[in-house]
Amino acid sequence: MLPTPFNSLDEQELSVSHLSKGDYVFRQGDPTKGLFFVISGEVCLMRVTEAGNHVTIYNARANDTFAEASIYSETYHCDAVCLSSSEIVQISKKAVRVRQRKDAAFSEALTKRMALQVQSYRQLLTFNAVKSASDRVYLAVTSGMLSGPVTQFASQIGLTKEACYRALRDLTGNGMLIKTGRGRYIPSRRNDDRKN
Repeated sequence: MLPTPFNSLDEQELSVSHLSKGDYVFRQGDPTKGLFFVISGEVCLMRVTEAGNHVTIYNARANDTFAEASIYSETYHCDAVCLSSSEIVQISKKAVRVRQRKDAAFSEALTKRMALQVQSYRQLLTFNAVKSASDRVYLAVTSGMLSGPVTQFASQIGLTKEACYRALRDLTGNGMLIKTGRGRYIPSRRNDDRKN
């Protein structure tokens, strides 16, 4: 059930929780107990800015881990709230730290997993560097980032929901994207043919 290297931990080092939409997994400033794996549902990691704006850091979905930084931190640096009914596994921080010191293969696999996450975050930073809202939305959609609510997608790529909806409408109107359902878009075939 758990991904490598967490699947090699003992069951007593894991704790399964069933949470409802709106429940908090943890709040910013809470003492860290571990990181988490999503079995089902969706958990949004967000911070509230000094101006009161909610900024989505990451949307964790089924088979994702989150709060990995908690392994090396005393407190959580953001809120984690369930966007739907969710089943999650808490992985003991202490167990991970002990295993890292004793098992080189475990430590290497953990490092590899985190390095891949850094690559994903860098891709997100690249999207956010694109000034045009339409270009940013198009790049993010073609990269498969729009898999949840449009409002969360907009926050994740650094746009207001209004700017994101306008960009999606414009991209659909000019044939770059095809709307396949409520909040669902795919690149048009015509556009894919231009690349080849």
